[in-house]
Amino acid sequence: MSVHASGRLVLVATPIGNLGDLSPRASEELAAADLVACEDTRRTGRLLQHAGISGSDLLRLDEHTEERSTGVVVDRIAGGATVALVSDAGMPGISDPGERVVRRVVEAGHPVVVVPGPSAPVAAVSASGLATDRWCMEGFLPRKGSARSDRLAELAVEERTMVLFESPNRLATTLRDLVGVLGPDRRAVVAREMTKLHEEFVRGTVAELVDRFDEPPRGEVVLVVEGAPPPAEVDDERIQVVLDEARAGGASTRDAADEAAHRLGVSRRRAYRLALDR
Repeated sequence: MSVHASGRLVLVATPIGNLGDLSPRASEELAAADLVACEDTRRTGRLLQHAGISGSDLLRLDEHTEERSTGVVVDRIAGGATVALVSDAGMPGISDPGERVVRRVVEAGHPVVVVPGPSAPVAAVSASGLATDRWCMEGFLPRKGSARSDRLAELAVEERTMVLFESPNRLATTLRDLVGVLGPDRRAVVAREMTKLHEEFVRGTVAELVDRFDEPPRGEVVLVVEGAPPPAEVDDERIQVVLDEARAGGASTRDAADEAAHRLGVSRRRAYRLALDR
């Protein structure tokens, strides 16, 4: 292994299932690295063995060790070492440890290099059959409470295609929650075991998918959900009706405008202007 005159961090995408998806460049960078930071040293060790790489210095960097290991990575890079960062699957930092490391390395003024490759969100949305011109990565939803209900409410009006991660055991619960906030007819796709032997894309409405996945599926899943339709155009007369209702209830001009903007999804400026004109 070689030590560069200037240390650097190399973000290396690793297979999301099929080990054959490890690119030649990824193999070269992993073989040349002075240190490989990874979520699971055993899993990464097997990947390196598959690529014919031996003798690598491995550092555990997961959600439990990220703070301490980040300091080790920055110190090694400052000393001129090349550090490769990988997650268990896909691109490090995308719903996996890595974001903090990259930020600290950038703040320290060291270069960050990317070796792109497999990515579960990109693979799922590209094969979904849903709109791909605009999409967003939501990752894992909050597990419970107001944080979860607030996020679901945001998704209800999100117009872009949405990509969610979920565990097989919680998939049915999340699908039922989506039916509750999106309605039963919103289209969605469950991508299961992508790139593996039993790869499957199950398409349908969220209500249909609730029935299909009443029992937890086997393997890893990614959920792709159709975005909300654009809001219908609201004319001035409809806004005036809501303004009048709010004022009849004792609301001030400003509060009535706020009420109309919230209920109809129009800009507060437009509602306030109409309230003044009235």
